[in-house]
Amino acid sequence: MTPGRYSEDQLVEQPAIRLFEELGWEHIDAYSEMLGPMGLLGRDNRSEVFLTGRLRGAIIRLNPGMPVEAVEQAVDEITRPRTAMHYARANAELHALLRDRVEVSVRQPDGTTLPERLSVIDWEVPENNHFLLVSQLWVHSDLYKRRADLVGFVNGIPLVFIELKASHVNLKHA
Repeated sequence: MTPGRYSEDQLVEQPAIRLFEELGWEHIDAYSEMLGPMGLLGRDNRSEVFLTGRLRGAIIRLNPGMPVEAVEQAVDEITRPRTAMHYARANAELHALLRDRVEVSVRQPDGTTLPERLSVIDWEVPENNHFLLVSQLWVHSDLYKRRADLVGFVNGIPLVFIELKASHVNLKHA
């Protein structure tokens, strides 16, 4: 099916995608996403909301020389499920990890461990981050199956969520 000239896709979504691309974001349409490590986004299933392969790569790139175990600790901490927490508390916790860096334990040659903080976003040099806009992203939970219009990932972390509606659609029915 080809979207018409006056469709929500043509009037709203495509101009938004072009704007993000002009700002330097990569764009992927995930409507027909194939899952698995060789898939479009590297997700194993549709319940995954973090792009862990991209997150892992960013942590390695932003923290050169860190051992694999430290990188995996940081990935695990960022992607840890927070569904049992109040949404405001979960949001604050994740915000602190992004802002203050993720604390991990690094084993030293003598067998002891020391704390280190790993960056997941480079706040000083934005060009060191990877910006990905995904359109038509399917997300499944225990309660819902939804398709988000636009999700913006920074280093594999979903930070932007945009749901678009055509101007002629009644908001109650959107």
